[in-house]
Amino acid sequence: MDPQWLAALRASITQAPARPRVPLLAGDVVVGSVEPSFLSQIRLQSLSDGREQLSKTEHLGGPAWCLRGEPTAALGALALALREAGLAHAWRDEQLAVTDGQGRRIGSVERAVVRVLGIATAAVHLIARAEDGRFWVQQRAWSKSNDPGMWDTLMGGMISGADTPDSALERETWEEAGLRLEDLRNIVRGGRLDIRRPCDDGRGAGYVIERIDWYHCTVPDGLVPVNQDGEVEQFVLMDVGEMIARMHAGEFTSEAALIQAALLA
Repeated sequence: MDPQWLAALRASITQAPARPRVPLLAGDVVVGSVEPSFLSQIRLQSLSDGREQLSKTEHLGGPAWCLRGEPTAALGALALALREAGLAHAWRDEQLAVTDGQGRRIGSVERAVVRVLGIATAAVHLIARAEDGRFWVQQRAWSKSNDPGMWDTLMGGMISGADTPDSALERETWEEAGLRLEDLRNIVRGGRLDIRRPCDDGRGAGYVIERIDWYHCTVPDGLVPVNQDGEVEQFVLMDVGEMIARMHAGEFTSEAALIQAALLA
């Protein structure tokens, strides 16, 4: 693999926000970040005790936004308001965990708003090789809101608010590839990839903070991936040379390219 290409790809997933951001608090806990005036575009109903549910405040001597009330309910009201204002991404009716700075879960939020709110997310990926050494890879469905038609690992999916990494790996492997973990061989955790970069969500106000735990395995001869959830265009087997060439050509998602490069290193 070209070292300059690899260095540029690594740099692309570790970027500062495009514009300044301020903390988003749920009560007194920082759960994300937003551009300073972003939440001025919406209004939330006051709480039953008359307090504003969403207001500007200060945190550690600087400006911040604060949500009051039970965190999941408050974040839910905020998500709906962002959706009504056209500032949410594709609505999924899927709750993702919201954590504090120590990783402790304090609530959950609709997936469509995690990036505009700068909320950290978690995902799992699975690299799969056939017994002859070729890689099973998927082409993402053209209907996907993110990276449509690009090549990806066998499976990649978010860890939902109800999941652990292990349960997400099992669920997503079935939903995306129609494979059961017990039928795969030599499943090994490969490592972790951390992503921080601006994104287009919220009309350019989004910021991705994501931790990806990735695994690799062998798919025994006779097993063929079959998509179950409509999010995959096709699965194909690629040899190492073709896969690297397509990675260099920008045909793979950056996450998939970096994960597969790490396995091949």
